[in-house]
Amino acid sequence: MSRSSDSLTPKTIPVSASKNGHKHEQELMGDAHFMTGIETPMRENAFSLSDEEKIEIIEEHFEKIMHTLGLDTTDESLSGTPHRVAKMYVQEVFSGLNPVNQPDARKFSNKYEYGHMVVEKNIRLNSFCEHHFLPFIGKAHVGYISRGKVIGLSKINRMVEYYASRPQVQERLTLQIAEALQNALETPDVAVYIDSKHLCVSTRGIKDDSSSTVTADYRGAFKEPENQQRFIDYIKTELR
Repeated sequence: MSRSSDSLTPKTIPVSASKNGHKHEQELMGDAHFMTGIETPMRENAFSLSDEEKIEIIEEHFEKIMHTLGLDTTDESLSGTPHRVAKMYVQEVFSGLNPVNQPDARKFSNKYEYGHMVVEKNIRLNSFCEHHFLPFIGKAHVGYISRGKVIGLSKINRMVEYYASRPQVQERLTLQIAEALQNALETPDVAVYIDSKHLCVSTRGIKDDSSSTVTADYRGAFKEPENQQRFIDYIKTELR
């Protein structure tokens, strides 16, 4: 298996492979892995293995980690843990690494000509810090102003989930969501605000469980102080 860390340049790359060697390819137009300066670091042949092959390899290595820690992996409670962890990594918490899982942000015409701010707030955010592989958990708030296109509200939630389902740093995650939303809606007027608690801070090192981390990206019309303040006011507003 190649360990090359060179960047991918082609717009079409293999995203899965079966054990009999058959591969299929998917267009990666605009995916934040490769098409921007905020891409998730990926090795060149990152998608040459199927999910099943990745699970098998991770399972083997995780069992070695458990064995090294001194755990008895033949115990009934622990025997299935390597497979469970491997399956969780590939198909759940890191599923956003595979572009085949990218949500389809289908656009619609803004026929009602709504030209004001749209804010989707309190979007559940679960991601993993890439430095310690520990979770960070919080809320994402997303806003945009239509320039003629809209997308279904649930697609915004799925977009957040997709980019959060990778080993991440919160700053990059914020920028990736903003970039994806800007491309999907064909508008420069987007805002992303994330507030989360990092378990790498609360469960190790300083062990501070009271702090949280805030990141934000304001683009287009949201760079104007008046619109930024309105966006923040919307975030703070609670349903009665």
